[in-house]
Amino acid sequence: MPATGGDGTARINFVSELPGPGGPESGRLAVPDLNGPLYLVDEETGEQTEYLDAADTFPDFVIQPSLGTGLGFVAFHPEFAENGRFYTVHTEAGDALTSATPTFTPPEDTRVHGVITEWTADDPGADTFAGTRREVLRIGYSWFLHGLQQISFNPLAGPGDADHGLLYIASGDGDEVPNFSDRPLDPGEPQGKLLRIDPAGDNGPGGAYGIPADNPFVGQPDALGEVYALGFRNPHRFSWNPADGRLFVGMIGEQSIDSVYDIEPGDNAGWNEREGGFVFRRDDPSNVYPLPPDDDAYGYTYPVLSLGRNSGVSLVGGFVPPDGVYPVLDGRYVFGDIVSGEPRFAEAAAFERGGERAPFHEVGLVGPDGRPTTMAELAGGGRVDLRFGQDAEGRLYLLSKANGKVWRVTEVTGDAGQRPTPGCAVGDTVTTDVGEAADWAPLTPGLWRFENGEVIQTAAGEEPSGPRRPFEYAVLTAGPAYSSFVYEATVRIDEPVTRNDRDVVLIYHYVSPTRFSYVHLSQDNTIYPHNGIFVVNDADRVRVDDQWDGQLGAPPAIDDADWHEVRVEVCAETGETAVYLDGADEPLMTATDTTLGAGRLGFGSFDNFGRVRDVTVTGTPAEPAP
Repeated sequence: MPATGGDGTARINFVSELPGPGGPESGRLAVPDLNGPLYLVDEETGEQTEYLDAADTFPDFVIQPSLGTGLGFVAFHPEFAENGRFYTVHTEAGDALTSATPTFTPPEDTRVHGVITEWTADDPGADTFAGTRREVLRIGYSWFLHGLQQISFNPLAGPGDADHGLLYIASGDGDEVPNFSDRPLDPGEPQGKLLRIDPAGDNGPGGAYGIPADNPFVGQPDALGEVYALGFRNPHRFSWNPADGRLFVGMIGEQSIDSVYDIEPGDNAGWNEREGGFVFRRDDPSNVYPLPPDDDAYGYTYPVLSLGRNSGVSLVGGFVPPDGVYPVLDGRYVFGDIVSGEPRFAEAAAFERGGERAPFHEVGLVGPDGRPTTMAELAGGGRVDLRFGQDAEGRLYLLSKANGKVWRVTEVTGDAGQRPTPGCAVGDTVTTDVGEAADWAPLTPGLWRFENGEVIQTAAGEEPSGPRRPFEYAVLTAGPAYSSFVYEATVRIDEPVTRNDRDVVLIYHYVSPTRFSYVHLSQDNTIYPHNGIFVVNDADRVRVDDQWDGQLGAPPAIDDADWHEVRVEVCAETGETAVYLDGADEPLMTATDTTLGAGRLGFGSFDNFGRVRDVTVTGTPAEPAP
């Protein structure tokens, strides 16, 4: 992309395709640069032209102190090829704070305005803009962060559909920590909302737009009819699932939890009483707390996918590509981490409102030269500032706001970057119904209880002398030792979620207190000993999983206080190992290691505590038994 910023780099925030005559495809991509220009890019050649420059158009246009200010988004009306209308988001400060009037009463400490402008092109096919413009909506925010975010038309709504031509607007809370306001939960304020308007209507404020009659708060006293859903901190990105039309909203949390929501009209995501699926307290913004027993009375909507900040710094929402565009990604929601640039995916079918959070998985990248790579490498190191874009065919684009470059995803092969899983026949000897004290041999019996089929470690153990390894565990003595096996169990970490390094371990191929392998399931994946597969062989544990890249491991396995189903598959002959979470089809972790090859199984932790139930082992008994 052209260099336009103060550091010589375009700050690319989004990619979409201009609708073409008679259909959605035009072959022209729209690429807004936060510095002000809106570029049109030829979809096949990559050649670009500057279509317009918001910085030159609006005297009070502001891009400092960056933080999401500038020309953020563009949304083309579905009938742009005929009517020439499109809409942009930009920010203003300076004289605009006193000379321009926001659509709604602004906060007293307003420091920036988010503005939506309607542009009407004289010639929709031209490569540079000529035509007219008008202001549609202006919102005041207390801070430069979390202002107006994405705007979009529902691409699944055709002529005659109720949603056709209606503009969705993501509006952040605009709050500066620690000055948290009540505005996101107040349906009478535009901040912290998903708004929905009809740009062609005139029953809104000043006749600048219409308010759809089926919006959920229409006619309610002290509520804005524009509000579609509320209770958001920073609803950074949203998209529609092409399979069923569900609206997925990705929200960046405060300091603990980022989330994806399946949003329906009138939903309340709870910010800033809730952060993800936890209680948020304004007096302690660095932590989250368990939900109260009477939580149902509040009517909050909780995420279908969430991740603790240990798995990244800020979630960027993405898309579910239409079936057939990338067959490997059929039905899969692709998203990522803004700072590291790591792309991920989750099964959209696992997004269950009111149910368990869906598991998610990492995606490997291969660069234009055919070599494995990362977004950090493509972006030149450091902060990536990952964003996603999509054209009318559903093809995905990866963007780095850090260097102003755009990459198109040309092919997805394998199984979305996951390593092959063990393929050997593990055997058919079964050990199960092992919830009694007689079935286990704890290191420290006084730290364990056996109740209602649960094997419970009640407190953290003492660090043992010798090699670095889990502090406390119980070995399963019922049944045989195993070589190849499938170890299935349901586990829970009982340590409070406010502790980042909380963990439990599943032990396998146990031979002695200083010779065994284990799977570490943790809330943290940022340091070597956490959230991976390890071997202790008369020396400090050694990490053997494929996911560790020197800085991050697999996405955190457990970052809540819920029960989770875990399945460990090991093929002793090849050493292939795979760890699955919550019934996922793809493994969370994989490894290939033949160090030990056989032994008993167990459960425990390092310096935390938790519990296990529903243990079933199916496999081949070791001969001779270790």
